[in-house]
Amino acid sequence: MALRSSLRSAFANVVAGKPSTALCTASSLVARCRPTRALNTSTVHCEKGDKEGSCDTSDVIAGKKLYKESVPEMFRRSASFDSNSPKRVDDIWCTPTYPVEFKVPEEEKEPAPAGIDPKDTSVILFPGQGAQFVGMGEKLLEYPNVREMYERASEILKYDLRTLCVEGPRFELSQTVHCQAAVMVTSLAAVEKLKALQPWAIENCVATAGFSVGEYAALVFSRAISFEDAVRLVKIRGEAMQAASELEPSGMMTVFLLTTAKANYICHLAREWCVRKGKETPVCSVANYLFANCKVIAGHDEALEFIEANARDLGIKKYKKLPVSGAFHTSLMAPAQKALAKALRAVHIDPPRIATHSNVDGEAYWDKPDEIRRRLEQQLVHPVKWEQLLHNIYAREVGVAYPRTFECGPGNSLRAILKVVNGKAWNVSEGVDV
Repeated sequence: MALRSSLRSAFANVVAGKPSTALCTASSLVARCRPTRALNTSTVHCEKGDKEGSCDTSDVIAGKKLYKESVPEMFRRSASFDSNSPKRVDDIWCTPTYPVEFKVPEEEKEPAPAGIDPKDTSVILFPGQGAQFVGMGEKLLEYPNVREMYERASEILKYDLRTLCVEGPRFELSQTVHCQAAVMVTSLAAVEKLKALQPWAIENCVATAGFSVGEYAALVFSRAISFEDAVRLVKIRGEAMQAASELEPSGMMTVFLLTTAKANYICHLAREWCVRKGKETPVCSVANYLFANCKVIAGHDEALEFIEANARDLGIKKYKKLPVSGAFHTSLMAPAQKALAKALRAVHIDPPRIATHSNVDGEAYWDKPDEIRRRLEQQLVHPVKWEQLLHNIYAREVGVAYPRTFECGPGNSLRAILKVVNGKAWNVSEGVDV
């Protein structure tokens, strides 16, 4: 009861604008919280393969020493992207980033191709890790180029990707070193199906984006990166992230918050508790901004256990631990940056032919290949600002029709998020069955 009272008092002070008092209260409460299991260190594993297409384990270990978060980075992380309250009945299921009165700058609008009605344009979204399932890709094999895509990817990966996707086993498919490539290739195979059934959606596409590793699929679709180079990059990325994950026990959890709860403050309390228990430089931060009052938090196991044990008092309505191997999109992935940066420097990148939005800030890349390299490297340690990205893609004046949205890849998680963020855009969306 004392713990609950302290937590509620701390949150009341935050809401009332008294952070110093709240932090003092938090410092006292973390000292009384229950302990968790001891930290276990793990050895580093990284698949060995050809020199060009595999990550170097030494790069991952060395990279752990390089990451130091700057003050501007911490400010960027502090954004919560809570939606504004709708001011008109017509906007109840459309939650814009800015008030309705705000005029969308011309440079932030996704231009429709000349002479084409906005409702006849499209947006294509690509899912990320976690969307995979055994059997994906089987419904795509009949379409042109799909079998060849799986074969080309398999040659680079040095294992049979198509068989792994279609037949499993599930355990292998779910491993970070496998599922990132599996999701990306299957998502691009879904584009071939869409091209065969609704070619206009490819021709009239005005914007694309992908969640986490899905951003690589988006860059292939927009012709910024070749398919083969993307497979090589994702292979190295997956290996490096897996190796970084094994340096320290960590994980991720989705949290659904009460309107009074603040995700970043919850993370602060978890870090404070870890410090009180003797853990140096604990990591716990928002990894994914999904929609208002729903985030993914990632960090050390001890921090997540604190949140799990005190969920109710922290203002968390419900939570779900994610079946992933590490704390992706946090500073714990810094060791993976060196290997990925080296790989990115080795590939040719062209300006995207359509607006391709970055996970780091939600903005479109347009004609800056060097910026693509920089942000793909940053993406490993920065939160995925998916909510803000969606607001940027669908920004438009009142009365302008929404484009048709297609989720190309396994699952329907991105459309589920879109339904909450912008119901009007969701009304004209569909998934491409894989």
